[in-house]
Amino acid sequence: MIKETEKHTMTGSKILLESLIKENVDTIFGYPGGAVLNIYDELLNYKDKIRHILVRHEQGAAHAADGYARASGKVGVVLVTSGPGATNTVTGIATAYMDSIPMVILTGQVPTNLIGNDAFQEADIVGITRPCTKHNYIIKDVKDLAMTIKEAFYVASTGRPGPVLIDIPKDITSSVCTFEYPETVELRSYNPTYFGHHVQILKVISELLKAEKPLLYIGGGVILSNAAAELKEFAELLDLPVASTLMGLGGFPSDHPLFFGMLGMHGTYTANMAISNADFVVAIGARFDDRVTGKIDVFARNAKFAHIDIDPSSIGKNVKIDIPVVGDVKAVLNSMLELLASKLNEAASSRQKRMKWLEELNNWQYEHPLSYKMGDVIKPQYLVEKIYELTKGEAIISTEVGQNQMWAAQFYKFKNPRSLLTSGGLGTMGYGFPAAIGAQIACPDKTVFDIAGDGSIQMNIQELATAVQYNLPVKIAIVNNNFLGMIRQWQELFYAKRYSFSELNVSPDFVKLAEAYGAVGLRAKKPEEVEDVLKTALSIKKPVIMDFVVAREEGVYPMVPPGVPISGMLLV
Repeated sequence: MIKETEKHTMTGSKILLESLIKENVDTIFGYPGGAVLNIYDELLNYKDKIRHILVRHEQGAAHAADGYARASGKVGVVLVTSGPGATNTVTGIATAYMDSIPMVILTGQVPTNLIGNDAFQEADIVGITRPCTKHNYIIKDVKDLAMTIKEAFYVASTGRPGPVLIDIPKDITSSVCTFEYPETVELRSYNPTYFGHHVQILKVISELLKAEKPLLYIGGGVILSNAAAELKEFAELLDLPVASTLMGLGGFPSDHPLFFGMLGMHGTYTANMAISNADFVVAIGARFDDRVTGKIDVFARNAKFAHIDIDPSSIGKNVKIDIPVVGDVKAVLNSMLELLASKLNEAASSRQKRMKWLEELNNWQYEHPLSYKMGDVIKPQYLVEKIYELTKGEAIISTEVGQNQMWAAQFYKFKNPRSLLTSGGLGTMGYGFPAAIGAQIACPDKTVFDIAGDGSIQMNIQELATAVQYNLPVKIAIVNNNFLGMIRQWQELFYAKRYSFSELNVSPDFVKLAEAYGAVGLRAKKPEEVEDVLKTALSIKKPVIMDFVVAREEGVYPMVPPGVPISGMLLV
C-alpha cells in the first residue's frame, strides 16, 4: 500500500475516510470485497472515529443505513465492493429514493484501466442506479475525490433528500494527492428553494380562513424537514383537522384530538371521508400517490388544493393544484405562523365557523372506529395495541411490508416524528429488520421493534447475526399466519379465494432459529400469552424474536378496492 509522502498528501482511501469525518459520519454499514480492500485496510486506523457495522448481506447494509438516517435525521452511509456487492444494494437504494431518505452509497469498482473490459466483479453500477439515485458519480481522478464527497453529502441532505452513489475504482483508492477538503459547495444547476413565495403563502392563509371544511393532508416531508412542532402549532391555532399518509405518521401526534388517522387504501373511515368532503385541502410534504388518492378523477372533487413541497416536480404531478407553494415545509409553516400572528381575530372567527365540520368528523370517528373482534386466537391488531401499550408509544417501530405494515400503521399511535420506519413508496419486503438495526445504532437508548410478517422476515433474516454480534437489543414481533398475508387477502377478495402460491407451507421454527443465531426466541399461541411474551422480550437486553401465531385469514380493513374512490371503503 502506498504510504503518505508528506504531511497533507494521502492515499485515496485515507482521503475518503478523512472526508467522511469532515461530514460528521460516525457509522458505516458495509461488507468488504476485493475492490474496496484498500479502504478497509485504512479503516482499521479509524476505528476510534468511525464505527463500521459488518452486515451479512449488502441489501441489509442499504436498509440499515436507511433506518439509521430515518431515525437520526443524519445521512446514512454504505460501503460495499464492486459487481455483486454493488448490485445487491440496488433494492435498498430504490427504497430510499422512493421515500426521499438521505444516503451516500460508496461502491468499489474495478481499476480504471479495466472498466468496460468485463473484468472480474465489474458492473456498471452508475448506469444501473441512475433511475433510483438523486445523483451518482464515478471517480476517474483521485484529485476529484474530496470535492465529490462534499457534493454527494450536500445533494443527499438538501432539498428533497435522497440517495447519492459514488463509484470508486480500486486504483483511485491507492493513488495519492494533496488532501484539501472544501468548506463549501456550489452547484450551478442545483439550488433548492427553501422559502415559499410570500404571495402564495398569503393565498393559502386567505383560503384557510374562509374554508368551512378544511383539511391538512400531511406526508413524509413534515418529518424530513423536522417541522412537527410547527405543524402542531399551526393546526391548533386554527383548529384544523389533520390526516396523514403512511409516511407522515408521527409528524402529528396520533393521540391528538385534531388527528383523524391515516388516509388511503387502508386508511381510517374518518380520514377518507374527510378528504372526500373537504372544501380546501392543504397538502404538506405529501405527493398524492395512488395509494392515497384511489380513483383519481373523483378524488376530493369538492376541494380546492394548496400544495407545499420543496420539490417542484411533485406539485401538480397527479392532482391539479390551485395554490402551489414551493419551499421547505418548516420554513413555509413558520412564515404562515408569522402571518397569522397579525390575524388573530380572523383566526378566532375561522375556528368558530368550522365547529360543525369538526363535530361531523368526530361523529364519523365514533361511528366507524378502527376495530376487530377478539376470539380464542391472537388477532394481529391486538398484538400491535399491546406493543403500543407496553412501550407507551415511545418506541421506534419498523415494519416489513404487507398486512403487518398496515396493522402497525393503524393500531400503533405514533406520537413522535422519526418513530415509524417503513418502506412506503417501493413496498420492500425485508426492509424492516435491517432498518431496525440501523435505528437501534442511531438511538441506542430507544426501544426498537420490527413488526414483521413470517414471509418478509425471511428475506433478510441473516441480519440476526449482525444484531447478535453488536449486541443490539432489537425486538422482532412476527405476525405468523403461514401466508403471504396481503397477497392472500387480495386473492380472497378479488380472485375467488384461489390462494395461488401465497401459502407458506414450510417455515422455520423461529424460536430455534433465534437460538441458533445466539438470540432469544419466544412464542405465543393464545391471546392471554401475548402480554407476558412482550414483557419478557422487553426485559431482555439482547435481540429477541417473538413468534406470534395469529388468526390465519384475518384481513386489514378498511380497504379501498382498486379503481374505487377512497370513500368506497370495504369495512368488513
